[in-house]
Amino acid sequence: MPHLPDAHPSSLSNTDQTSAPGESDDGQSLGKFSYNLGKFSYKRFGREFTSAPDEAILNYPDCSIRPDEERILKGLPPERGPFATTKPRCNKEKLLIPDKNNSTFDPAAFLASAGLGRRIVKLEPRETFFSQGDPTDSVFYLQSGRAKLTVVSQFGKEATITLLSSGDFVGEESLAAVVGLRLATATAVNTCTALKIARDEMIRVMHDEPAFADMFLKFLLTRSMRTQADLVDQLFNSSEKRLARILLIMAEFGKPGEQETFIPPITQETLADMIGTTRSRVSFFMNRFRKLGFISYDGRIQVHKSLLNVVLLDQLPGHNSQKPDLSDLP
Repeated sequence: MPHLPDAHPSSLSNTDQTSAPGESDDGQSLGKFSYNLGKFSYKRFGREFTSAPDEAILNYPDCSIRPDEERILKGLPPERGPFATTKPRCNKEKLLIPDKNNSTFDPAAFLASAGLGRRIVKLEPRETFFSQGDPTDSVFYLQSGRAKLTVVSQFGKEATITLLSSGDFVGEESLAAVVGLRLATATAVNTCTALKIARDEMIRVMHDEPAFADMFLKFLLTRSMRTQADLVDQLFNSSEKRLARILLIMAEFGKPGEQETFIPPITQETLADMIGTTRSRVSFFMNRFRKLGFISYDGRIQVHKSLLNVVLLDQLPGHNSQKPDLSDLP
């Protein structure tokens, strides 16, 4: 800092200066400040110094912090100046340290708009978000529409492992520590709008924004619980009960808000793959549900709340073992 031996705060005109009180004017504390044309001068160690305003000093004029002492308070060595060996006497709590808890970051706004490292994509039915074997370089957030995850074996057999709806993330495996290849194919069931987020941007926002990290963690826990429920359903429930559960999930029963009782278009082959049975059994169960008033369909399948009795109360007439009537098959 330049040394101004002839300068003194009292020499400044009243129109060009303002003063802020310090601890004392004994040459060892901050003393009085004089601000003139965007600069201030102060007295210390018997000298007077002029410098550009320091944020911490301007906001806390009663503190004996010096311009280079802010580096000391942050654990950094001073770069230069007469204060290199001076211990700071200012309370660290008075420094203007950003508080991430007071951040105005809005996860919903982030996921609703395009920006750096993310863009909005639209897919028509049967278009793919990504394919099995593609690099894991991005995560998708499904803003609207329905999608499905499928896996193809080395012998060419395809199986649908889960259905996705708006509010779900797709391809979250790309956040793994080791970047690999996609293990499944994500395909749009109907018209979808999604936010494609680059892997690096997704990792950055999770590290920098606790609100977003909390929201994503809740999604992962919900997905894990859903996967466990699918496994229990596959191991212990009958194929008829598994079909009822899949139809209820597709109709979004149990989610807050108004349920969507019409499910997206889906083939009986896909339903058969999901519950682990044959298409003929699915056709038989669907006709049975319709006769019992659990579903109705005329072009689109509508699921009624009474189907919950099949899953929750196991209320079904006792002919699960009855063979399907081939005349009822579509």
